[in-house]
This record gives sequence, C-alpha cells and structure tokens, in this order.
Amino acid sequence: MTLTTVVDVVSAVLLFCGCLLSLLAAIGLLRLSDVLARMHTTAKPQVLGVLLSLIGVGLQLRNGGDVAVLVAIGAFQLLTVPVGSHMVGRAAYRTGQVDASLLDVDELAVTLAEEETRVTRPRQADPAS
Repeated sequence: MTLTTVVDVVSAVLLFCGCLLSLLAAIGLLRLSDVLARMHTTAKPQVLGVLLSLIGVGLQLRNGGDVAVLVAIGAFQLLTVPVGSHMVGRAAYRTGQVDASLLDVDELAVTLAEEETRVTRPRQADPAS
C-alpha cells in the first residue's frame, strides 16, 4: 500500500466515525427525555464528530489555506459549543425545567440563593452620614 492509499483509508475512517457520532448526537437529541441529557448529547458527541470529520477532510485536502480554515472551524466549535451548552443548562435550571433531585451537587442553588438575598435585602443607612 502506498502512503496515499493509507491516508485515504484513514481519512475515510475518520469521516465515517465523525458522521456516525454526529448522527448519534442527533438521534440522542430526539430520543432523550430531559434537558441535561439532551444538552450533553448536543455538546460532546457532536463536537467530537465534527472534529473527526474536519480531520478527515483535512487529510484529503492537504492545502495550507484549506487546513487553516478547517482548524479555525474546529477551534470555534471547541470554543462556542461548551459555552452555549452551559448557557442552555443554566437557563433550563432557572426556569425550573431541571429536576434538582437528579443532581449530585447543586452549586447553582447556593449561588442563586446568595444573589437573591443580596438583591432583596434592603439597603442599610450609611452610619457615616
């Protein structure tokens, strides 16, 4: 086997695995019941599937400019998807769509309680004035 054939096979395997992970993420988004499970499904396997697909495409293209665009796409996926997933989870928690009894640790409840007491507590008169 020549190097080109090996690279083509590796590229095809990466593309297949990436597409399979993206398909599984889409199926999980439709089939899973609660917000946290859907959030997990849309973030982790989808990003890994996209990255595997980008690597597979990058092996086929082998052009510096094209690979730079693929690296930028991968970097933006890694930067934006976890943040978006975090914000969706936080919004779901605040609107009551998350069953808090399912959580092992609920740090957000403590933070929200402290924030609410700070906001609702009346301002005290300044003793210096």
